[in-house]
Amino acid sequence: MTLYVRFAAHLNLALDALVLAGDLPAGLERRAITVEPPRDTSHGDLATNAAMVLAKPAGTNPRALAEKIGAELEKLDEVASVSIAGPGFINLTLTDATWRGELTTILDAGDDYGRSTVGAGTTVNVEYVSANPTGPMHMGHCRGAVVGDALAALLEFAGHKVIREYYVNDAGGQVDVLARSAHLRYREALGETIEIPEGLYPGEYLKPVGAKLAAEFGDKYVSAPESEWLVLFRKTAVAAMMDMIRADLALLGIHHDLFSSEAELQAAGKPEQAEAWLRERGFVYDGVLEAPKGETPEDWEPVELPLFRSTQFGDDQDRPIKKSNGAWTYFGADLAYHFQKAQSADALIDIWGADHAGTVKRIVAAVQALTGGETKFDVKLVQMVRLLRDGEPVKMSKRAGNFVTLADVVNEVGKDVVRFTMLTRKADAQMDFDFAKVVEASKDNPVFYVQYAHARVASLGRRTAEAGIDCADVDLSLLDTQELGLVKAAAQFPRIVEAAASAREPHRIAFYLYDLAAELHSLWNLGKEDPSRRFLLPDQPGLTCARLYLARSIGQIVRNGLRIMGVEAVQEM
Repeated sequence: MTLYVRFAAHLNLALDALVLAGDLPAGLERRAITVEPPRDTSHGDLATNAAMVLAKPAGTNPRALAEKIGAELEKLDEVASVSIAGPGFINLTLTDATWRGELTTILDAGDDYGRSTVGAGTTVNVEYVSANPTGPMHMGHCRGAVVGDALAALLEFAGHKVIREYYVNDAGGQVDVLARSAHLRYREALGETIEIPEGLYPGEYLKPVGAKLAAEFGDKYVSAPESEWLVLFRKTAVAAMMDMIRADLALLGIHHDLFSSEAELQAAGKPEQAEAWLRERGFVYDGVLEAPKGETPEDWEPVELPLFRSTQFGDDQDRPIKKSNGAWTYFGADLAYHFQKAQSADALIDIWGADHAGTVKRIVAAVQALTGGETKFDVKLVQMVRLLRDGEPVKMSKRAGNFVTLADVVNEVGKDVVRFTMLTRKADAQMDFDFAKVVEASKDNPVFYVQYAHARVASLGRRTAEAGIDCADVDLSLLDTQELGLVKAAAQFPRIVEAAASAREPHRIAFYLYDLAAELHSLWNLGKEDPSRRFLLPDQPGLTCARLYLARSIGQIVRNGLRIMGVEAVQEM
């Protein structure tokens, strides 16, 4: 049991004691009570708002109640002192032995330190990437892919069951364009000189698709009308593109549990089922949209369409789920897709590019209507990444035709650099990815700084062994107050995991690891000026072993955090 969980339990027992003593009424709601570090570290190690939360419903003065709670907590062996601040905040200073005990907890728990059960019993569907199957992955997809994958890992670490899903948009006009582009490459493979007109996909990645089609069908479809080959070429090209996309994602260490096809969804009649379900409940009706702004009555021909009552859920207008030609709108198809996802999950999370911000409100409304508000739904918007090389924009990829491929970037700087960098800013903030800076060996490069912290710990273990120091027995009482300050930072990890999972913000793990690494480096660098502060002291094996134990606990947390981010913890640099 980690320190903050343990003290939350101590606090509950203290409140129970006050109930038994008649100082608190039974049955008061305690969910808003927190145990966390005080904002001002000079106030102590832990703080709780228990008295502030309970005083009003208990009909008592918060400071007077704080005194009683504090008196109970002061009985604990782990508590050195208790103080009351302001109107009733309770601050605790813990004993050094308590912090030394947390070091043992960290190393005993190992890979499970920080793992939580807050999500136990909850299934979350995280849908991310979902790039159109029209070509290889490009860097426009990369950030959402990493954010989604790290979020899925974070939620699993917090106890949730997670379904990683990719929605294959294989029913729209863009896959017909893909099929026509593949037909040109098919003719090229048969020896014809081609020119790719504007509007088709120019990338060379379709050449192997064309060659495969040529080998399979010869010249059968060279002059055939489109109606004879479009569906066949579309199916072949989409399958090839999805193989390419899976391979690109694998370069980032990303693997989905489920690939859902929009075409299959529609063929199975799922949109019709969703429409019928919504009509039964009055959420879909046949109506006429208002003319778009700027259109005159002469330019606008009103058409009756099935409309979803999204205004009932805060949207600014009701939304059509079908077009005038009877085809499903993007919204109508998405509505059915989310209806399907909600059948197997308690919560849904979509990772979308920021260019889809305008459609968030309507799909949130749809999920609320479809699930009666029982399925939690969250859309995380991810801003674009600007690629630079020494401050200058990066040129497009020749193979892709009009974008920089993810594979090219990963092959140049490595998976870990790409993944970590994508998590060094909030997902909804703009990001620059400069090829020179992301591989720079400096404090200003978070990837290097955190990896270097772990490498330092690994190096210390090797050098301690080389010095012939046996650390089978460790005396942690040799660690001083300054060194125990690093333990206090380490003990924050379980709280960070739960907060990040609750907020659906995996970048918080990256921020925390950078701060933890900074504290380790700061303590390490004291040895440059004062030799007695060095971690490895061959003539003081006891102190060396205690400091190695401390360092290894930090290394364990760095590994656990990096594992959530999908980044390897290196042994040397």
